[in-house]
Amino acid sequence: MEEIVETVSNGPVRVEAPGVSWGAILAGAAAACALTLLLLSLGAGLGFAVVSPWGSRSTSSTSFEIGTGLYFIVMAMLSSGLGGYLAGRLRRKSFGLETIEVEFRDTAHGFLAWAVASIVGAVLLASPASTLIGDVAGGAVQAASTSQASPVNNYADMLLRSDSRSDQQSLADTRGEISRLLTTSLRTNNDVAGADRDYLVKIVAARTGLSQPDAEKRVNDVLTQAKADLDKARKAAMHAAIWLTLSLFIGAFAAAAAAWEGGGVRDGTWGKTNLRRTAARTG
Repeated sequence: MEEIVETVSNGPVRVEAPGVSWGAILAGAAAACALTLLLLSLGAGLGFAVVSPWGSRSTSSTSFEIGTGLYFIVMAMLSSGLGGYLAGRLRRKSFGLETIEVEFRDTAHGFLAWAVASIVGAVLLASPASTLIGDVAGGAVQAASTSQASPVNNYADMLLRSDSRSDQQSLADTRGEISRLLTTSLRTNNDVAGADRDYLVKIVAARTGLSQPDAEKRVNDVLTQAKADLDKARKAAMHAAIWLTLSLFIGAFAAAAAAWEGGGVRDGTWGKTNLRRTAARTG
């Protein structure tokens, strides 16, 4: 047990020193959050650099998704490593403890710095992080239901498209009704079936002048495309969540390892402890 000696009126008294240096933990967490924000801004800029409004000149969605996931991992390693190193280096130096206990406290401080930075980052950095993730996983149904320019409106336009009609401007109410029907049905049942599908076919036939079979074919084609797009968005969101979770695990390990190194540098034992252990084993 680590103890410190304090001098009082009755003489020296031994008291237990605190095992956790919250100042060092908060300092490391603050540095980790700041570097994370900086790297997020850099990542957003790199994302805009590789994404082009012209599809033939832009990187593929798969490559962009993998690149974003790898960037999350690198970002977690750098920011968590910096925070953990500072937490271990700035921690109160321990006296009277075995080497393994000192190393445990150093790595624990790095892990706590990562935990605090993760919690604070989830609150303060949620907006830029969700924006970066949204570039990969945009188009989810929930986002479609709240955005006025949602992807569902495009499917409504595809259903009501007609080359022989000049009243496109008068379809706002019908387009809105179709968008709401698609959003509700796809979000609830992942399909448009039964009475909703029949009603949708009637609207398309009445508004476009198509025959019943042609209207049914158009509805089937558009719904197939909509479900494929939403399934693609769902998989992209799932992959992004997996990449983010993996980066968190790696960040925790990087913070603990960096804190161990920081503690060794603080005590002047970094690189020497392993040499002594190796010599003891060979001896």
